[in-house]
Formats: sequence, structure tokens, C-alpha cells
Amino acid sequence: MVNILLCCSAGMSTSMLVKKMQAAATAKGVEAKIWAIAQSELPAHKSEAQIVLLGPQIRYALKDVTKEVGADIPVQVIDVLDYGTMNGEKVLNKALETLGLA
Repeated sequence: MVNILLCCSAGMSTSMLVKKMQAAATAKGVEAKIWAIAQSELPAHKSEAQIVLLGPQIRYALKDVTKEVGADIPVQVIDVLDYGTMNGEKVLNKALETLGLA
């Protein structure tokens, strides 16, 4: 089971991407928990995550989020093109590659 946390300003727009990523994970046979939250909810969720993906609209928070979750959890900004096109498969693949699971 891989735990992928998406984080944006309100948690709304990333929830659409979560559905696309979950479908891609199912198609690949990858058991995954993928969920979206607002950045303000990060303290309550960070311990569950293996990787945190930031929506491009909060890329400015990369340094702060990285510091908050600690060195053991990778934090990445979702590519703006992949985010804009809701390319769940590409975003999932990048997360899995980062975790060494692809």
C-alpha cells in the first residue's frame, strides 16, 4: 500500500486529480491510498503520507511543507501541465518513481 497525499490551498481542485490517480493505480494493479487536503490540514495528515504532492497554485510553500513533514517524506510540486490536464496517470507514475516503486 502506497500513501500519496495531495495538498493545495483548499483541497478542492486536487480532489478531482485524486480520482484520476486512483483510477490509474487500479489499472496498474497498485494498491494506493490517495487523498487531498487543504494545506492548513497538513499537520493532521503528514504522518500517514509516504509522499506529499503540492498543487501548482501553492508551489511557493514547497520549502515550508518540506520542513514541516521532515526529511523522510518527499515533497514535490505537481507539474502544471499534468495538473491542468488532470493527467492522473502521469502524476501517479512520477510519485511512484520518486518512491522507488515504478
